[in-house]
Amino acid sequence: MKNLKNLERVTIVLVDPQDGANVGAVCRAMKTMGLSKLTIVGEREYSEERVKSLAVHASDLWDNHRRYPTLAESVAESILVVGATRRRGRRRKYFTLFPEQLAERINQTGEGEISIVFGRESDGLTDAELALCHIGVKIPTSDAFPSLNLSQAVQIIAYTLFRETTPIPPFTPIKEERLNEVIETIAEAFEVIKFYKQDERKEVESFFHDILGRSTLSEKEAQRLEKIFVKMGRIKVHKQNDETTD
Repeated sequence: MKNLKNLERVTIVLVDPQDGANVGAVCRAMKTMGLSKLTIVGEREYSEERVKSLAVHASDLWDNHRRYPTLAESVAESILVVGATRRRGRRRKYFTLFPEQLAERINQTGEGEISIVFGRESDGLTDAELALCHIGVKIPTSDAFPSLNLSQAVQIIAYTLFRETTPIPPFTPIKEERLNEVIETIAEAFEVIKFYKQDERKEVESFFHDILGRSTLSEKEAQRLEKIFVKMGRIKVHKQNDETTD
C-alpha cells in the first residue's frame, strides 16, 4: 500500500564514499525526494565545505548523519537491507530488483527500518558487503556505458521510492450532465460574438462534446473553461457598447 511514511523508515547507507562533494550531492538528492536518514560507513574524514557546497539547503542531512566503522554495525537494526549493484553472479546476488520493484517490496514490508546500501564510487560494494544485504537493486543502464555517479544512483532510486510510495491525489471527472453545461456555456459565448454561420451551433457543440469528453475534465477545469468563454463574450459586448457610445 502506498504510504509516504514508508520514506521515513528508509536510510541511505554510503560505504566509504571517496569525496565530500559526492556526499553533499547525495544529501541534496535525498532531501528532494523526502528522504532524511543518512549513514556513512568508514573512518574517512570529509571537508565540511565540500559537503555543504553541494548539499546546498540539504546540509541538515549531513549535520545529522550517523557514522559506523563497519557495514554490519550500520544495518544491525534493519529488517530489510538492500545493496545497490549492477553485477550478478557467484558470490554476488543472483537476483536483483529494479527500483520500481524495490518500491513495491518496501510498500509490502512490515514495520521496521530499511537500509539501502551504496558502495564506493570506484568499485562499488565488495562481495562480503553485498553478502550482508538481503536483496539487490539494479538501475538499468546502457551496456556501452553502465557507470553512474554515486549521487545519480541515489537520485534515481530516491525518486522512484518517492513516486511509488506517494498516494495519487484523487481525481473525479465531471459527469455527462455537467459536461453539457460547459458546452452550453461555450456555445452561448460563440453566439454572443456572432461566430456561427447559418446553422453551425449544433456542429460546434458536437465538436466540443467529443474533445472535452475525451479529456475527462475535472470540476476545476470545467469552471476555468466556463470563465474563459464567459469573459470572451463579455469582452465582445463591452467593445460593442464602446463603439455605440463613440
